[in-house]
Amino acid sequence: MKSQTRKRGIAKWGIAIAVGAVLLAAPDPILAGDQPTEAQILDALKPRAKTRSLGATRSLNGTKSDKERRFIDGLRTRSARSLTVEEREKVAEIAREKPRIDLEINFDFNSATVGTQAVPVLLTLGRALSKDELKGTVFLINGHTDAKGSFEYNQDLSERRAEAVKRLLVEQFNLPATTLVAIGYGKTKLKNDAYPLAGENRRVQIVNTEVR
Repeated sequence: MKSQTRKRGIAKWGIAIAVGAVLLAAPDPILAGDQPTEAQILDALKPRAKTRSLGATRSLNGTKSDKERRFIDGLRTRSARSLTVEEREKVAEIAREKPRIDLEINFDFNSATVGTQAVPVLLTLGRALSKDELKGTVFLINGHTDAKGSFEYNQDLSERRAEAVKRLLVEQFNLPATTLVAIGYGKTKLKNDAYPLAGENRRVQIVNTEVR
């Protein structure tokens, strides 16, 4: 137990040092490759304009929204590991209709430790989630892996990595933990089914549940 606590402490200090190094090197970090900018993340996650409906349609939409809200509210204090397969599938169904963005987050090999290369995009994400337009909204942090390895291995790794992203956002930006729901999907939701080992499958998806 003491060994596990010590490892978590070391990982936490490692993230803090990495974040500090990036902040000192560049007050407004430049993202590598084609990672989105703060404005692009903000635009992708803004609530979608609601269309007006009448009569029975409005009633059905309202009932569906209420059910989704109650379900999401029930996840706000849950850990990624505690969710059942059925709950994860229900979340995935809700996410398909919500504003979302996929981010490439680099982790150390076989680890949930956020790599130094991932810090800039996470800082950009944190700044976007701190904006008034998004502040107070509940977001899903969905962790995904590629198809290499067993189901159990990838499921556990995706859960720990989603929790690591959540922890960084809470610690560095003071975002309320109850507004960030970490979920792991392992290799069950590949972005590129044709190439199961493709890098694009290893991602973190941020979803605006539109629940406050």
